[in-house]
This record gives sequence, C-alpha cells and structure tokens, in this order.
Amino acid sequence: MNKEEILEELRSTLSGKTFDALLPPIIFALINAFFDLTLATGAAFVIAAFLGFFRFFKKQNWFYALGGFLAVSLAASFAYFTGSAANYFVGSLVSSAFLFLVAFVSLVTGKPLAAWLSHLTRGWPLDWFLRKDVKPAYREVTIVWTVLLFFRFFIRLIFFQRGSATELAFVNTLSGWPMIVPVLVLSYIYGIWRLKKLKGPGVEEYQRGDQPPWKGQTRGF
Repeated sequence: MNKEEILEELRSTLSGKTFDALLPPIIFALINAFFDLTLATGAAFVIAAFLGFFRFFKKQNWFYALGGFLAVSLAASFAYFTGSAANYFVGSLVSSAFLFLVAFVSLVTGKPLAAWLSHLTRGWPLDWFLRKDVKPAYREVTIVWTVLLFFRFFIRLIFFQRGSATELAFVNTLSGWPMIVPVLVLSYIYGIWRLKKLKGPGVEEYQRGDQPPWKGQTRGF
C-alpha cells in the first residue's frame, strides 16, 4: 500500500462536500458571537445558498451543497424561532446519536456498518462482505467506529447542555471531518492488512468463482 493509493481513497470520499458542510455552521457561530442571532441566521442561509449555486454553475456535484442548504435552513430556522443559537446544532446532535445507534445495531445483527457502507459506495456484492474470511475485518473496524461515534455524541451532548453556540461550532467542527479523516485512513490501512491475514478471496476472485489459494483483496476496503 502506498501514499498515492490512500490519497486517492480520501479524494473519492471527501471532495467538495467537506467544505460545504463545514463553512455554514462556522460562519453562523462567528457572526452570532460578534453580532446577533438574526444576522447569523441570515448569513448561514446566504452562505449555504451561495455554495449550492456555485457548485451548480461550475457543473460540480451540487447534491451535498443542496443537502447542506436544506440542513442549514432547518437548523437556522429552529435556532431563530426558539431564540437560542445553540439549537442550531440540535440536528448534528441527533445525527450523532443516530449514527451511533446504526453502528451498534449493525454489530448486534451481524452486518457491520463498514461492510454496508463499502457495499453501497463500491457496489461490491454483499455476500462477499459476509463471508467468514472477510467479515471479521469489517466487524472490527465497525467496533472502532461505534466507540468513536459514542464518544462524539457524548462530547457534543455535554457542550450542547452548556448552551454556547461558539463552543458547539468548535466542538462540532473538530469532531467532524478533522476526526473522520484519520479514522478513515487508519480503517483503510487496518482493513487491507486484516483481509490479507484472513486469507479470503478478493472481490474479483469471488465474483469469478476462483478456487483457493487466493491472492486476496489488495486494493479497496
């Protein structure tokens, strides 16, 4: 495994959606800290809308920008009508709890979240992920994810109860992509290593019906 391979995996995962997701809440928190909730709400709307139009006119993937605009609209409206800037981050708190529960349930049901996500994004056959000589790698990665997702939810809950929008913006940003990126890199490195140790077939070998001994999965997790 080389540096270029890992960078390519990250580029396919992140792209512009990271920036689209991070900018509106940061702008909201900064303007609310120095001015007021009304101006912060308006600014969040404008920034989210601008990102959507920018992606659209540049013929880039505007799906995440549109999703971000809808999320910002709901979050900013909720904060404005309740009169609490901290309520802007209710959605992220709820989503954190939801992701933790999804990861936990996937472990209990024997269908690890890491396997499901890879199946959906890569289109590899689900049966391959559930093989006894493949699934342990995805289960172990999902266990790590579950622990980290619980930690993220717990930290966000503590700061939400404190009620500071500025602190919440900082914590949400830090526990977002800055935490996710190294986790994805380590998950990928560990996953490839673990698949080799399990000595199961690679995806292409499985699809072709090759018989052992297999070369195994050498790229992609």
